[in-house]
Amino acid sequence: MDLLFAGLGLLALLGAGDALVRGAVALSLRLGISALIVSLTVVAFGTSAPELLISIQAAVTGSPGIAIGNVVGSNIANVLLVLGLPAMIAPFCDRTGDGQRNFWMMIAASVVFIGLCFTGVLVWWHGVLMLAALAAMLWDAYHVAMKSRAFTDEAEAEELAELEDVDPHMAPWKIGALIGVGLVGLPIGAHFLIEGARGIALAAGISEAAIGLSLVAIGTSLPELATTVAAAIRKQADVAIGNIIGSNLFNILAIMGVAVLFAPIPVPPEFLKVDLWVMLAGSLALYPIVALRLPLNRPLGLLFLVAYAGFMIVVLGDRM
Repeated sequence: MDLLFAGLGLLALLGAGDALVRGAVALSLRLGISALIVSLTVVAFGTSAPELLISIQAAVTGSPGIAIGNVVGSNIANVLLVLGLPAMIAPFCDRTGDGQRNFWMMIAASVVFIGLCFTGVLVWWHGVLMLAALAAMLWDAYHVAMKSRAFTDEAEAEELAELEDVDPHMAPWKIGALIGVGLVGLPIGAHFLIEGARGIALAAGISEAAIGLSLVAIGTSLPELATTVAAAIRKQADVAIGNIIGSNLFNILAIMGVAVLFAPIPVPPEFLKVDLWVMLAGSLALYPIVALRLPLNRPLGLLFLVAYAGFMIVVLGDRM
C-alpha cells in the first residue's frame, strides 16, 4: 500500500504540476503578459511546485528529513540525472555563455545554504534571509534580461508556448480547468507521496532523509527532466542549462525559504558530511559547460549518470 500511495502521489504531483504550468502560461500569454516575466516566475514556480508542496507537507507533518532531503536530492538529480540523460539522447552545447551570471548566483546560494545548515537547525529567520536573496536574484535577472533581449515579445511568446506545449489562444474554460486541476492536485499528490514515502522508509529500515534524497527527489525532478529533454532535442542549450540553474536556485532559496517558515527543519548529521558537499560538487561540475562552453556530450553525460548511480548506492546502502 505504501508503494501504491507513493506512486499515486507522484503521478498526481506530475500531472497537477504540468497542468498548473500549462494553464498559467496560457493565461499569461492570453493576457499579454511578457513571456520573459512568465519564464522567470510561472515556469520556475510550476516545475518546482512538487518540491515546494512536498517540503512544506513534510515539515508540518514531522518529517523534516524528507523536506531537506527532497531539496538537496533534487539539486543533485537536476545536474547529474536531468542533464546526464538528455546528453545521452541529444548532446548539446551552450555557445552563448549567457548563464554564467546565474551560475555564480547558484554557487553563492549553495555556499550560503551549506553555511546555514551548519547551525544544526534551519529556522524562520533563515527562511526570511533565503527569500530576500530570491527576491534580489529575480529582480537582477529581470533587469539583465530586459537589457539583453534579442527577440520581440511575440517571438518569445511563440518559443515559450512551443516549449511548454501550450496553445496561446486556449479557451478560457480550458485555462481555468488546468489551473484548477493543478491547485487541487498538488496538495493531494504531496499528501499521498509523503505518506507512502514515510511508510516505505519505516518498512525498509531506511531513514526518511535517504528516501527524500532518492525516491522523492527523483520523482519531483521529473518536470525539470521533461523540460530539459525537450530543450536539448530542439538544440536550445541555453534553455536546458538555464532550466537547471534556475530550478536549483529556486529549490534552495524559495522551497527551503518557505518550508522553514512553517516549521524548523533539523539538519541530519550525514548531510553535513556527504550530501551537501555532493550537491555543491554537482553544481560546480557545470562550470566547464557554462563558463568554458564545453559540449555536454555522451561521454560527459555518461559520467554524470555513473556519478549519480554511485551517489544513490551510497545513500541507500549506508543508511539502512
